[in-house]
Amino acid sequence: MNRKRVKGWLKHGDFILLDLLCMQFCFILSFWIFRGFHNPYMQDTNQHLAVTLFVAQLLVVLFSSSYQGILRRKKFDELIAVCKYIISVMLLVLLYLFVVHRSGEVSRLQFGFTAVFYVVLDFLLRQGNKLRIKTFSATGNRRSIVLVTSKRLVREAMERLTGEDTFRDYKISGIVLLDTDDVSDLEEFGIPAGQLNDEIVMRIGHGWVDEVFILQPDDLPFPTQLLDELMEMGITVNYSMSALTDDRWPITDLRKLGKYKVLTNSIRFAPAGEMALKRALDILGGLVGCLMTGIIFLFVAPAIYIKSPGPIFFTQERIGRNGKTFKMYKFRSMYLDAEERKAALMAQNKVKDGMMFKMDDDPRIIGSEKKDKNGKPKGIGNFIRNTSLDEFPQFFNVLKGDMSLVGWRPATLDEWTKYERQHRIRASMKPGLTGMWQVRGRSEITDFNEVVRLDREYIENWSMALDIKILIKTVLVVVTRHGAE
Repeated sequence: MNRKRVKGWLKHGDFILLDLLCMQFCFILSFWIFRGFHNPYMQDTNQHLAVTLFVAQLLVVLFSSSYQGILRRKKFDELIAVCKYIISVMLLVLLYLFVVHRSGEVSRLQFGFTAVFYVVLDFLLRQGNKLRIKTFSATGNRRSIVLVTSKRLVREAMERLTGEDTFRDYKISGIVLLDTDDVSDLEEFGIPAGQLNDEIVMRIGHGWVDEVFILQPDDLPFPTQLLDELMEMGITVNYSMSALTDDRWPITDLRKLGKYKVLTNSIRFAPAGEMALKRALDILGGLVGCLMTGIIFLFVAPAIYIKSPGPIFFTQERIGRNGKTFKMYKFRSMYLDAEERKAALMAQNKVKDGMMFKMDDDPRIIGSEKKDKNGKPKGIGNFIRNTSLDEFPQFFNVLKGDMSLVGWRPATLDEWTKYERQHRIRASMKPGLTGMWQVRGRSEITDFNEVVRLDREYIENWSMALDIKILIKTVLVVVTRHGAE
């Protein structure tokens, strides 16, 4: 029998408890410095602030991955992690106090000192707790594990299992080779080694062995008989395939597919809590955006209709996540025959290979025949495109769930058919109103491969903090019209 290990943030309950206690201690310490030595919890304002800090910490724990890999972090990385943690907590507290109109009750100086004290003390507490855990693991009763693999994989396996940067509560007590009895060059490990046979299995059964780790080579049959014998003896078995440790496919998740247990590889696995938070932000942004769209409609709709009678909204089939199609909405900024005229203008397309369509002074835009003193078009269509007003109806797509506030710009059906294999990665997330491409260059970027590279960079590094950063930059880009066309 093997105890099932705690998963997720619960397995770091000791660190979470330390962080919670540390916050309250720093709160009390800063209170004593500014208010004198008496109980801060006797005042309603301080009680409310202390509870708010506690709840904010729990929210950060639930909806972030701040404890992921905490035992493997270097000191500098841990300091950065503590700073990110306290900034997230303090921002949540300030946002809440602002919403409930109680921000004036809090001393800014005391609040700031609480954060500074926390960074210093919590960093020291985390380092001390990690030292305690590692010391216990090194001197305590660690699990005894036997490694079963081929000679070709032994050295790499030992490096991965016993490297200095690998936190471990186990020790490798034996090596069993599946393909040879030549163990002469394995003596450097100082561990008993031999080829798989009945005698080895007997030794495993009668020696101190808690678990067996089978690293299955891709060029040898799976040792089914060994697995049967180990399970018959009640020994816990861990097994993996050499392909799973290949750096080309670094992210793997264990899931259930029907009645099958499957290993899943993906470019990025996002925590469920953070994805729920992203969707909540989309819903909030979608509601606010739809309200703004209604207001903009009152002014834009008459101008569009007067210059080009017809529908105010433009709808088009676009490609969404993983190739699913959906109807995308925009304020119409082009004449009704724009799609028919597009083919004749493809020679002026600034984007290589026709993967997207961008051109200077597009004549299909409503009112583009009207020029300013510099010869630039200044019609109503140009105005709503340069100010991105045409994109506002897409907030309805965000509210429906077809799109997100931040993602990749959805492809048209004809563009999608031209995508090569490396371009498909864009569609692994929901498309968005804005994204990395828009804040890095917008229309100034004409190389589609660079657009794909930026979208991949976003997917691989996605976080709620990155989404918020892109949204803020998008506002600045729209206001300054940087890269607009």
